[in-house]
Amino acid sequence: MAILRFKALELASQRKPGEVVLPSHKISDYFGENVFSKAALRSTMSSENYKRLLRTIESGEKVDRDLADAVAAAMKTWAMSKGATHYTHWFQPLTGATAEKHDSFFDLSGDGEAIESFKGSALVQQEPDASSFPSGGIRNTFEARGYSAWDPSSPAFLIENAGTKTLCIPTIFVSYTGEALDYKTPLLKSLKLLNDAAVPVCQYFDKEVNKVSTTLGIEQEYFLVDKALYEARPDLVISGRTLFGHSPAKGQQLEDHYFGSIPGRVHAFMVDFEKTALRLGIPLRTRHNEVAPNQFECAPTFEDANLAVDHNQLLMDIMDRVAERHNFKVLLHEKPFKGVNGSGKHNNWAMSTNTGVNLLGPGKKPKENLQFLTFFINTIMAVHKHADLLRASIASASNDHRLGANEAPPAIVSVFIGQQLTAVLDEFERTSKVPMEKGDNMYLKLGIDRIPEVLRDNTDRNRTSPFAFTGNKFEFRAVGSSANTSSPMTVLNTIVADQLQEYRKSVDELIESGMKKELAIIQILREYVAASKAIRFEGNGYSKEWEEEAERRGLSNIKSTPRALDVYEREEVKEVFTKHGIFTEVELEARHEILLEEYIKKIQIESRVMGDLAVNHVIPTAIDYQNKLIQNIRGLKDLGLEDEYTQSTIEAIKKMSQHISTIQKNVNKMIDARKIANKIENARERAIAYNEEVFNYFDTIRYSVDKLELMVDDEDWPLVKYRELLFRH
Repeated sequence: MAILRFKALELASQRKPGEVVLPSHKISDYFGENVFSKAALRSTMSSENYKRLLRTIESGEKVDRDLADAVAAAMKTWAMSKGATHYTHWFQPLTGATAEKHDSFFDLSGDGEAIESFKGSALVQQEPDASSFPSGGIRNTFEARGYSAWDPSSPAFLIENAGTKTLCIPTIFVSYTGEALDYKTPLLKSLKLLNDAAVPVCQYFDKEVNKVSTTLGIEQEYFLVDKALYEARPDLVISGRTLFGHSPAKGQQLEDHYFGSIPGRVHAFMVDFEKTALRLGIPLRTRHNEVAPNQFECAPTFEDANLAVDHNQLLMDIMDRVAERHNFKVLLHEKPFKGVNGSGKHNNWAMSTNTGVNLLGPGKKPKENLQFLTFFINTIMAVHKHADLLRASIASASNDHRLGANEAPPAIVSVFIGQQLTAVLDEFERTSKVPMEKGDNMYLKLGIDRIPEVLRDNTDRNRTSPFAFTGNKFEFRAVGSSANTSSPMTVLNTIVADQLQEYRKSVDELIESGMKKELAIIQILREYVAASKAIRFEGNGYSKEWEEEAERRGLSNIKSTPRALDVYEREEVKEVFTKHGIFTEVELEARHEILLEEYIKKIQIESRVMGDLAVNHVIPTAIDYQNKLIQNIRGLKDLGLEDEYTQSTIEAIKKMSQHISTIQKNVNKMIDARKIANKIENARERAIAYNEEVFNYFDTIRYSVDKLELMVDDEDWPLVKYRELLFRH
């Protein structure tokens, strides 16, 4: 191990920044060049077919066989002109990663002649093995058939790997019996649901609105370590995080890394992966050092939510591939290193109309502000009703390490809106009803005009809030860095749509009873402001006082994934998903099962790696070092030196023996606990057993290993001794 470690350090210290050649000094010259964009469509299809496809993309018209054949021919022409030899359906199964099966354009005609072929049937549908992906019991091992189906709203793109190019076609993935086995299908359903719920509400204010789109900007945090140092850490390679390792002398305490000068090797990597991403139409605009050593962030411009999720999944894959070229490893685990900040994926979410209005952007006119308040208050109300469901949507074994760790939002879901909007809502709630008057005076009398034009930047930001309003959007900060964002966005879209439907029903009932429309709108909004007040919090989410205050308010504080996932079994949660057709009850139960199994497997992997390292690497090295100390004591005694010269060494040997014994005993207990947990048939109870029995041994074992690491002054110590070594660029 020492040879491996020293070789890794030698390699890391000799690395030089890679050379990156950009296609042009103007990003606009090559942005999207590897995307089958509308411009590519226009140049390879007839005008009639192009217009038909646009109608499919924009209004969801069905794709018939003739149109599918025309699009397939156009895609093949475009892809082959750029050097592609294969195509694949690119989908997002419930593994959390993306999946692809490559097929060649090459085929043989009926008379045996070699041809290039790509038909509409191949574009529209493929057949992956559904039983080989997580299904939560929907698919048995012998029931293999599943289908991937083309998503026309997300453009096809070219991926280059090992000098070859493949046409990637974004698709959904469903079982033979029709259940969704992916993240994209429910997301698409939730986007349509939100549109259908928001448009009628918008028409209270503007009859020209006929479409509401969900926009999303996903900030991506990640760690970057040298590949050789990464490969010297078995725990990092297998589990994605360092299970052992004493904290470095210098971590992030000097606060000198955040927004600091980007190191040369890292900068070259960033430029390279950005180049690849931009050519694939991913609109990256921001890069910077994050708080922890070796931690960085990139962020794109806002996009349609479906495309934003696809791009984020693609981005994570691109980063990993490009890192190989620069002898780096990208770490997307939420907490790869203890003692420094973990990584998240901030989701900036908003709604916009076909008329160009951001529904979460305050306007200059009272009527615009009433529309803003309508969507603003309904979103808060939705979060208030379904806070536990939002918490469940971001639950994972890795994200549990990050939530509430003075670097990320706590597990308590709350909404931050800032002092001025808090004052506006408080006044809005207090104001008594007034008779309906013509013009804008009604709004003035209700105090709505008090929202100033500079509202976008007139309040502080709260990094401890899981769900914060940041001027013209809500930022869901609790999503983990490795997560597929579809899950929390599907939940958010669904609960807001459900709330808007309820709101519209209540307003319409008041209008039908004879109340003026504007007064009806305001009356229901004021009721919502009062009802959702408990979820609003402006203070320090990390404080013990907030935990106590949240409990008084009746807010949940669900700290572990197995407990968080219990929410999916609640009847009200099943109802909100099933009545809107986002999930069937079978699909929801399957996803609950899959998430529990994923949690169990991750803790299993970590505990096995920890046990192996502790018993087969740490303990033998510690015993070898003990033997050296024993030889040292014997040598001192042979020289006639008194006990006072050997006492401290003897005490060290005793302490080391205690730690060795503790490690061995707790590893054995952890193994026994795992065996007991594995006998539990119910996935929920098994996951809780892993959380409360197996995982609880981690800290005890780690403590003794950390103590031994400080005591064993031996170059053969099996782990990188200080994390400074991993934090070298």
